[in-house]
Amino acid sequence: MIQHPAWKRDGGDWPNRAFSRFFRRDGITWHVQMTPGDAPVLFMVHGTGAATHSWRDLLPLLAPHFCVVAADLPGHGFTDVPPWHRLSLPGMARDLSGLLTLLGVRPVLAVGHSAGAAILARMCLDGAIAPAGLVSLNGAFVPLGGAAGPIFAPLARLLVGLPVLPQLFAWRAGDPRVVDKLLASTGSRLDPVGVELYRRLVRNPNHAAAALRMMANWDLPPLLRDVPKLTAKLLLISGANDRAIPPEDALRVQALVPGAELTSMPGLGHLSHEEDPAGTAALILAFARRLGVLAA
Repeated sequence: MIQHPAWKRDGGDWPNRAFSRFFRRDGITWHVQMTPGDAPVLFMVHGTGAATHSWRDLLPLLAPHFCVVAADLPGHGFTDVPPWHRLSLPGMARDLSGLLTLLGVRPVLAVGHSAGAAILARMCLDGAIAPAGLVSLNGAFVPLGGAAGPIFAPLARLLVGLPVLPQLFAWRAGDPRVVDKLLASTGSRLDPVGVELYRRLVRNPNHAAAALRMMANWDLPPLLRDVPKLTAKLLLISGANDRAIPPEDALRVQALVPGAELTSMPGLGHLSHEEDPAGTAALILAFARRLGVLAA
């Protein structure tokens, strides 16, 4: 296994560490978690600013049924930071496609949270993967609305171009109250372990820089235009208390994608899969059985 300096220093208590491996592809070293076995492959992609820790309680519930593959996105967690231009929706979709080719796996089911759902949809639309189903957990498919929408992306690109910004952000994140406020803004309430893992991540300037650059490069209108062409069966799972992605966005996507299903999780926020992993796993497994991916 490739050795990764940050992993050696900080990965000693990383969730599901026994499944972690490192692979080199296209100039970056990837942190990947893969469960053993010959079961159907389920591919999981986390959202902006998170890492594989986001699946810490969900992955073990799915592992008895699937060979689960989950990776830290480029620049996130323990995956290397790529050239900045690759931290875009199509760029990350291409990089993840290359990783799956390297691993030699073909997912029958894909699960993405927030921006991860958008990346997986792009991969499906581009023919990089052909799963029977795509599960969107509070998926970020719809561009920022309101008058701020056309202004936000150019302003974000300008700000993340300032070299001091990631260091300043990481320094401010040293105050636990900053991360607590960020998590509260999602509408979710996490256990102390989950909160501490997010604190650890955002204190890392490289992770903070990648998350900020990813948001600055995010361009959703082309995806929203193409998403009606999605052939994989789509399940939208929406936290009713999500303050980051309005639940109404899931209704809009459902209306655009023929045959899409929508399920709401009452009382849960943007990180609903971390708040209720058992409930989320039950929805995913039931969906897989309806698709015939798992035996009824």
